[in-house]
Amino acid sequence: MPPPPGPAAALGTALLLLLLASESSHTVLLRAREAAQFLRPRQRRAYQVFEEAKQGHLERECVEEVCTKEEAREVFENDPETDYFYPRYQECLRKYGKPEDKNPNFPPCVQNLPDQCTPNPCDKKGTQLCQDLMGNFFCLCKAGWEGRLCNKDVNECGQKNGGCSQVCQNKPGSFQCACHSGFSLASDGRNCQDIDECANSNTCGDARCKNLPGSYSCLCDKGYTYSSQEKTCQDVDECQQGRCEQTCVNSPGSYTCHCDGRGGLKLSPDMDTCEDILPCVPFTMAKSVKSLYLGRMFSGTPVIRLRFKRLQPTRLLAEFDFRTFDPEGVLFFAGGRSDSTWIVLGLRAGRLELQLRYNGVGRITSSGPIINHGMWQTISVEELERNLVIKVNKDAVMKIAVAGELFQLERGLYHLNLTVGGIPFKENDLVQPINPRLDGCMRSWNWLNGEDSAIQETVKANTKMQCFSVTERGSFFPGNAFAFFSLNYTRTSLDVGTETTWKVEVVARIRPATDTGVLLALVGDNHIVPLSVALVDYHSTKKLKKQLVVLAVEDVALALMEIKVCDSQEHVVTVSLRDGEATLEVDGTKGQSEVSAAQLQERLDILEKHLQGTLLTFVGGLPDVPVTSAPVTAFYRGCMTLEVNQKTLDLDEASYKHSDITSHSCPPVEHATL
Repeated sequence: MPPPPGPAAALGTALLLLLLASESSHTVLLRAREAAQFLRPRQRRAYQVFEEAKQGHLERECVEEVCTKEEAREVFENDPETDYFYPRYQECLRKYGKPEDKNPNFPPCVQNLPDQCTPNPCDKKGTQLCQDLMGNFFCLCKAGWEGRLCNKDVNECGQKNGGCSQVCQNKPGSFQCACHSGFSLASDGRNCQDIDECANSNTCGDARCKNLPGSYSCLCDKGYTYSSQEKTCQDVDECQQGRCEQTCVNSPGSYTCHCDGRGGLKLSPDMDTCEDILPCVPFTMAKSVKSLYLGRMFSGTPVIRLRFKRLQPTRLLAEFDFRTFDPEGVLFFAGGRSDSTWIVLGLRAGRLELQLRYNGVGRITSSGPIINHGMWQTISVEELERNLVIKVNKDAVMKIAVAGELFQLERGLYHLNLTVGGIPFKENDLVQPINPRLDGCMRSWNWLNGEDSAIQETVKANTKMQCFSVTERGSFFPGNAFAFFSLNYTRTSLDVGTETTWKVEVVARIRPATDTGVLLALVGDNHIVPLSVALVDYHSTKKLKKQLVVLAVEDVALALMEIKVCDSQEHVVTVSLRDGEATLEVDGTKGQSEVSAAQLQERLDILEKHLQGTLLTFVGGLPDVPVTSAPVTAFYRGCMTLEVNQKTLDLDEASYKHSDITSHSCPPVEHATL
């Protein structure tokens, strides 16, 4: 390798730095290498005359004739160049012969030896200029290159990231700033600026676009997830995720859990799991073992059947205490077959009524005070000298002459059939039909001088035959039963031809024992529930935890109203539906609509269509329908009386009533004793 620059060059560099520093106070001092690069071209020009002279001496001394090393020293006037030149000179002599040999290649071989840049030792790619020095050379590097031969790339990214704000990309002899995804290079070529992808309306398609530093996000409403492939918000099927403990119904953007209401379950506060429906108001459910409940058999058949046989004619004597709120029904029957002699003591419009048939002749007598006020009173019926005497609290209210005996002779014995709470034949065979079902209670009975003591033992062993110890007016629903009616809600107006109008008006007076249950519902074919009014302690759609009355058509809530279910007080729930209108009130306060006007009309059109078909009106619960057919499917527990289209519903007149439902008596709320 050629030797590094000599002391003279270093001294020149130092002098140049001093001169540059003195020119201006604003001049920046150059580094030694940069100063040398600046200086050496000027050194070249300073020695130009000398070099031309040196070439002339070289021609005479070493080209035209063979020169010694001392003669070469005289040409170069310094040792470094002489030491560099002479060995190579000898090589030219060996290769091309002496001057006198006249080899044309010899002169250029010798003439080029002093030029250190021929051939060029510097890297072609990284060198701007090769400078010949005395026995040496200098490679002036292009920007981005370094090294003696300018063959080493300068890694600009190694210091302060090349001045790039994000990515610095080193290249041979250069570098380039770049940006991460989501950014673009600013006009200064170094800094990066965020790309607002949301400026393109198609970035997220139907979803909402949110710009982020270097990125963006496509947002959907709760219950939806974004599909990057289709650029749409797609519904999340939460039911596939097992959110609900029992039945799950997915809906756009949401889902609803349902519990087996008929099984006594409701949604827990988390709206996903189920919990038991527990009473929040205690009722006085105690029963009296010395009482006989007359309304146990909804079919109207008797609850007690007795048959008396005597050797001789015997007069009838019946006495008992009686209590009821029911205005109509049968207390007892005494006699023989329907076409023979018999009497029936019953109630009609709250007064005692006696129907009798003697020798094929029927009669009806009604008299006395209103006795369906729920208070105990003593009633007696006695045969006295061809008369029947009926007394209330020992006061005679009826005395009817009869032509014959109730005990009838048959095969040598006198027979009498006696049934309580019903008749042994169809009510159409009465003198005047009557609804035999009677929600009433008897105690202290005496049939034919107490010869019926076995009745007491039977009642004692069967709680369903016993009465509540204390009752109030109303119907009691035990939370596991329902009744249903066949009612018509449409009417054809004669004034306007054959146009059919409809309305559903319901007034329910309730004293609930639980916070969840169906008050009234219309059920059509295929167990569809076109209309329901129910108590619920949550709003399944809004996840709102509070006690409410909900009015719904099928599974869509039309209106809601908050109610204090567990305050032991009676509440009045009023519902009115007709074309274009649906209202819900609780204790005179109007509920909140849950649908738009268009949605309401759509629901009412659906209801009207169902009303024109076959429907049953269920009270206190629903049949075995899917839990998703209505917002609530649980049975109602508590007291309730109902009016439908201005008519009080008498559960004794229902198409069906479960035997656990009392039609006209309800136990009172149990009050704590201080």
